[in-house]
Amino acid sequence: MIKQYDHIKLKSGKHAVIVEIWEQGVSYEADIEVAPGEYETKTIKHTDIESVFVEVETPLAKVM
Repeated sequence: MIKQYDHIKLKSGKHAVIVEIWEQGVSYEADIEVAPGEYETKTIKHTDIESVFVEVETPLAKVM
């Protein structure tokens, strides 16, 4: 299930952030990175998504 603010990779290879869910499993509004630090907001289909980035919480002590 895609959630608002999920970081995703599109099949085009671009990275994006979901900013709105229009219909779960069908369409979403996403900020798509077009250049480093530059984004374009577009409506995408669920079939455009290749993967979802999953963040894992790591205690700060293990990072340092």
